Amino acid sequence: MALSAAQMAVGTKRSNPVIYGRFLILIAGLGGLLYGIDVGIIAAALLYLGKTVSLTVAQTSMIVAAVLGGSTISSLIGGFLADWLGRKRMMIGSGLLFVVSVGMIVSSHGFVLLLLGRLLQGVSGGVIAVVVPLYLAECLSAKSRGQGSAIFQFMLTVGIVVAALTGLYYTTHAEAAIAAAAGNQVLIYAAENHAWRGMFLSVIYPGFVFFLGAFFLSESPRWLFRKGRKQETLAALRRSSSEEDAQLQFREMEELAAESQEKAAVPGATDSLLRRKYVFPFLLACVILACNQATGINSILAYLVLILRQAGMSAAHSTQGDFAVKLLNCVMTIVAVALIDRRGRKFLLTLGTAGIVVALTFVGFSFHRVESQHTDVKAQMQAAVKDNALTIPISEVRAESGIEQTRASVLTVLYSYGDGERVASVLSDDKDPVLRIEPETKQTSSQSQTPAPLIIERATCGPVPSGMTGWLITVGIALFIASYSVGPGVVVWLTLSELMPTRIRSAGMGIALLLNQGVSTLIAGIFLPVVGHHGYYAMFLFWAGCTVVYFVTAAFFLPETKGKTLEEIERYFDADRHAQSQTT
Repeated sequence: MALSAAQMAVGTKRSNPVIYGRFLILIAGLGGLLYGIDVGIIAAALLYLGKTVSLTVAQTSMIVAAVLGGSTISSLIGGFLADWLGRKRMMIGSGLLFVVSVGMIVSSHGFVLLLLGRLLQGVSGGVIAVVVPLYLAECLSAKSRGQGSAIFQFMLTVGIVVAALTGLYYTTHAEAAIAAAAGNQVLIYAAENHAWRGMFLSVIYPGFVFFLGAFFLSESPRWLFRKGRKQETLAALRRSSSEEDAQLQFREMEELAAESQEKAAVPGATDSLLRRKYVFPFLLACVILACNQATGINSILAYLVLILRQAGMSAAHSTQGDFAVKLLNCVMTIVAVALIDRRGRKFLLTLGTAGIVVALTFVGFSFHRVESQHTDVKAQMQAAVKDNALTIPISEVRAESGIEQTRASVLTVLYSYGDGERVASVLSDDKDPVLRIEPETKQTSSQSQTPAPLIIERATCGPVPSGMTGWLITVGIALFIASYSVGPGVVVWLTLSELMPTRIRSAGMGIALLLNQGVSTLIAGIFLPVVGHHGYYAMFLFWAGCTVVYFVTAAFFLPETKGKTLEEIERYFDADRHAQSQTT
């Protein structure tokens, strides 16, 4: 039932929509910043964490992976909780969880509290990834929704850079303090301990701002309307939109609700979740989210320094390239933010995925041209094993295999001690170009356990790409990052929230994000084994093939949603409504 004139008058005294809109985007953007920090802050902290806290290799791996595990859990339930408690309360809760997680990590002195803190940090990030894009899509008008939602992705990339700069700052000061300690172990321990704790503690401040700022936001008008709180719905719309736009959006909500009631009143008619208006956009969003990770974005960013080293870049140039690529990610995201409401989601996603296919294919064949020249040295490596360990200079391997000595070479060995495959590699231009493999000894209460025998699964030695090839591969990766930033990087979050109908939006987003993170975890898990068995070219060409599916989906199945309200998008997928309109 429509609101009366008296009810319409409620909430007429309101703040400037422009000012409130900027505040809303600022707080939501901080959510993206926290999500990026969650992903990136551990990298530099690992340099000192293991030196001041007693951790096994397995425990260190669990602490690194804990954020992904926590995010996976919260992505699954975050959408359902957002439907129950509301978007605003979940944002407040995620901010509180982030602040508490940092406190737990900084105050920890052992594995258990560290693990719990990282899990909680992941839970916070997963809730943010579900709720913030959802909240933006439901609060912003059709004209500003694209640009406003793109800010979330931009701030996510900023968060990754902030984490890298934070690590660089504390690492530089720690190394200077360690050098000044002149071997004093007490001072060295203090410097290392301060470094990793300082990295985590420094990021608590944006967490506080996000947590406190969320209190001053309005609840999502779409969520309020679904709960029957119509007066609050109109008041929330008026805070972020002009009076005319607020009234228009409110009428569309009522019209869509009336249509659903009319259909429900028809004998035998049910608003089944298996209808096309729910199933097709949900499946479309799932394909897009899965393909988004199948581009290899997370693995490329995580292993970029190693990839550039394998491409022939020096260690210094590889590190600089890593930072440059992350900076390029930010810059191109700014470009995408400016274009998303002008050129549209479909155009940017199609353009971006096409660029990714070209970039990944180019890099894949560039690596294949070099890796096809590698020589199988498995027998030589197995013969060199002594006392269940392997220590061999790469120069010796090259000499026995007749590999050209004038060019830089790389020796890669895939091996196991009966507990899973591992990869070790060494480059001829390393400061210590010697490959060393030895078992990890584990002490029991009485004696050391005897390790399983060392088995060489695969070993190759061959030339590293030339300097020119290295720069070409770097350019290819830069094209990949630029294409991803302009297309999938920005569009995917907005597309996800726009495609989902109101009834399934929060739950559907949670399930789609769970699929997204599952694919990311799978690809991260197979990266090193595939590279060890087949080479880098195999992964890049695999990612290119997956992105072809992404391109086809974007070009031929994704509707353009630029300038359309969420209610108009929902009607687009309602096949029953289209059929009725054609027959009447």
